[in-house]
Amino acid sequence: MSGILYFVPTPIGNMEDMTFRAIKVLKEVDYILCEDTRTSGVLLKHYEISKPTRSYHLHNEHHVTEKIIQQLKDGDNIALITDAGTPGISDPGYLLAKAGVEAGIEMICLPGATAFVPALVVSGLPNNEFLFAGFLPQKKGRQTKLSQLAAEKKTIVLYESPHKINTTLEQIKEIFGEDTRVSLSREISKKFEETKRGNINELIEFSKSKTLKGEIVLVINNVT
Repeated sequence: MSGILYFVPTPIGNMEDMTFRAIKVLKEVDYILCEDTRTSGVLLKHYEISKPTRSYHLHNEHHVTEKIIQQLKDGDNIALITDAGTPGISDPGYLLAKAGVEAGIEMICLPGATAFVPALVVSGLPNNEFLFAGFLPQKKGRQTKLSQLAAEKKTIVLYESPHKINTTLEQIKEIFGEDTRVSLSREISKKFEETKRGNINELIEFSKSKTLKGEIVLVINNVT
């Protein structure tokens, strides 16, 4: 009888965002796949979870996925966690989920922490219909991608890194227009959590006035 593959969300900042169910699952599986075993080791130690860990990340997932699927077929129960948030959402997990579907493996994703949901809720922007686009391309194609998103008359949600945020805001102004309203959230659930809302010019001024740190979530009002 095949085992179960669990996708287990982990806190994106505050350790108290770990659910009771997540802790229970991690204590019961045969082993835990980690994006970074050192980072996850801190979390597991905090919750007195002593299960074996193995690396599963963007650089090795193509090589180890088949082996993991075989171990699931052999009856192992396995959990996947990433450094923060829900596996598969701008983190490793998609390839394993795809392979699990193809192999007929039972898969369960626990509800839990992910950065874009709280950022969208507190933005005050329309959220009945939205498009989550994750990270923009690292180098080429950023403006092309933004132009494609501008054609979607929905609220747009993006992830961005601190060292690219000023450039991205300027590109949003150019492509979406200077009257566009944007919400910027960073350090969600952490001590210095902060959200700034306003038109794109106000957000550009805010971003340039200080050195922003931490993962940033942008919510763009593109609803007509």
